[in-house]
Amino acid sequence: MGDSKIFSLMEEEDPENGGTGTNNDDLERDKDEHTDVVDRTLSFSKIYQPPLNKAKTYNAMQTLLLAYQSLGVVYGDLGTSPVNVLSSIRLSNPTEEDLLGILSLIVWTLTLLVLVKYVFIVLHADDHGEGGTFALYSYLCRHINFSSKFTIRNTRLEADDSMRFYNSSRGSALQSKTKKFLESSSKAQSLLTFVALLGTCMVIGDGALTPATCVLSALQGIQSRSSKITQGQVVFMAVVLLVALFAFQRCGTSKVGFSFSPIMVMWFVSNVSIGIYNIFRYHPRVVKGLSPHYIYKFFARNGKTGWDLLGAIFLSITGAEAMFADLGHFNKRAIQLAFSLFVYPSLVLTYAGEAAYLVKNPEKLSDAYYSSIPDQVYWPMFVISTLSAVVSSQSMISASFSIVKQSLALGCFPRVNMIHTSSKHEGQVYSPEINYILMILCVALVVGFKGGVELSNAYGVVVIWVMIITTFLTTLVMLVIWDTNFLLICVFFFPCILIEGIFMTSLLNKIPQGGWVPFAISAFFLVIMLSWTYGRSKKSMYEAEKKMSIGELNLMISRADVYRPPGICFFCTDLVNGIPPIIRRYIEHTNSVREIMVVVTVRTLPIKTVLPEERLVVGKLGLEGVYRCLVQFGYKDPLSMEGDDYMASVVEKLHELAETTGERQQLESAAEKGAVFVIGRTILKSNKEKGWFARFTIDHLYRFLQKNSCAAISTLQVPPENTLQVGMLYEI
Repeated sequence: MGDSKIFSLMEEEDPENGGTGTNNDDLERDKDEHTDVVDRTLSFSKIYQPPLNKAKTYNAMQTLLLAYQSLGVVYGDLGTSPVNVLSSIRLSNPTEEDLLGILSLIVWTLTLLVLVKYVFIVLHADDHGEGGTFALYSYLCRHINFSSKFTIRNTRLEADDSMRFYNSSRGSALQSKTKKFLESSSKAQSLLTFVALLGTCMVIGDGALTPATCVLSALQGIQSRSSKITQGQVVFMAVVLLVALFAFQRCGTSKVGFSFSPIMVMWFVSNVSIGIYNIFRYHPRVVKGLSPHYIYKFFARNGKTGWDLLGAIFLSITGAEAMFADLGHFNKRAIQLAFSLFVYPSLVLTYAGEAAYLVKNPEKLSDAYYSSIPDQVYWPMFVISTLSAVVSSQSMISASFSIVKQSLALGCFPRVNMIHTSSKHEGQVYSPEINYILMILCVALVVGFKGGVELSNAYGVVVIWVMIITTFLTTLVMLVIWDTNFLLICVFFFPCILIEGIFMTSLLNKIPQGGWVPFAISAFFLVIMLSWTYGRSKKSMYEAEKKMSIGELNLMISRADVYRPPGICFFCTDLVNGIPPIIRRYIEHTNSVREIMVVVTVRTLPIKTVLPEERLVVGKLGLEGVYRCLVQFGYKDPLSMEGDDYMASVVEKLHELAETTGERQQLESAAEKGAVFVIGRTILKSNKEKGWFARFTIDHLYRFLQKNSCAAISTLQVPPENTLQVGMLYEI
């Protein structure tokens, strides 16, 4: 009865059905009764692993093992940065103080923006173990009731406040005022949504920039040993390697993941050994560069030239965003240990070794990394460097697939094929369409820029904007969710935004020199996501306005000319409140409906995963034989409704609502006759009264994306042999 009560309350909220309001006390009581029932009907989602009610704990050995594994997945990009940082600096006749200033800038940038900001603060702003821009956004959605029409798949119910994943606790006056402002301001909510989409597009663009930059930088080292190798030949080798890399993606990360960590361990250990060797051989006093006062001397000596070089310095922390984006594969403690005890000191010693070598050989600045490698170990290091570049490329490509999957789950990206490449790890996915788009972009970048400094400039611009967006969203989390002291928030926000802002102004100066590329790539994906999100929101608004009432449904079904054949009919919709208009069209044109009709609402919540007892909720709708089923998924849950187990689980749930023996027998008989899934295929057409921009977005952009995206059946994972599509034109 608790499930039925929840749906009756959903209808009470609907003014079209004569609702007057919600009894929160009854809702809380019935919800508690529901969650106390042991849910034995969730076997239809075979690859769904029920989450624990508390965070999983790891012992010391497990944490160390995870820290070791994180070296190959999280730190591939950040760890290979020494290859192209100093070589990207354009400074004529650098002095010892110049090089010490550059070293100090690199070390303190790593310390403040990576060690302090990401490792010790941002990693804690996770969404049940998941990190990244989308996780920050969904983390905020769980604590702020978003009501803007532009928010990502806003399907929150009044009942959600009682769900364990949501939190409505009250804090300080500042927290309450900020939360109240955000909940009452549709413009602020739309801005947050736009920022989340922009950050997502930037990270997807990083999936094309990272392979192009890392692989090309690694292969260019061969030119320092052979003058016969031309830049065109290096570009050709890079293209061949990149095409092979993207072609191998269909095999899944598990096929190559076992080699990631050993390669990166060899990379870090080799760099540390060479760094220590160069320090003692060329300039032991280079350790003075760890003092921050050399930064002041550097800018006092070089002025605007020093500011121009900040774009190259920033390349030393590219890949730091991967620590947060890949958080779901590990845990906070493992990532913190790996960076603090291994990656951070390794990078400092590597950069110090390069600086020591350049003090004695300043003319080698344009090829600093490979020139500083001793001749005896050059070719082994060249091989390790190339393998490490592939590792760093793989991590960002896989991250792009995961981000697109999250975007699909939240309804803000056109439906593309998403293939699970591992039966054990649900997060390992592959999208052929996204893979080919990234491959084309990556090859075009390599061929277009031919490995010049412009490619490095483009690489830095995309990362700084992701970091700035992360700073803003994390600050909002500290204010609204953590209820952190205002002074501590200021201590975090202002230094981070000041440092990142300075880097950003320097990198913006590089826009004519290649920095426009990430903006172009991000704009490409942003147009896609905004057009799709706008079209989906208009579709939801139309369905909400044209939805059927229970009274209208009862009248249609009770007509004498409506035939009720045996079996079960599942009407799939994403309309949470009310009955979708597609049912009206279906009954009007077929004059029939199965004796058991279940309106299925598949709802994706802005959380990682849904607890088992909150996955499936059923209730009655009017006449006998008409029910509603709410199936709830998190953005990391597979949307699987295939197999006989799913129908059996729904029928078993409906048995709990049956009030008579005849109703139970009717359910059992209908289940034996089989089921059909009815899915609407809607086409949007803009009203002529709308402005030209709205008409262009709906009639051209959204329509193009809709025609070229996968069908809803493939995304929803319903049995295709038992599926019927009903088309309908929505004029909005």
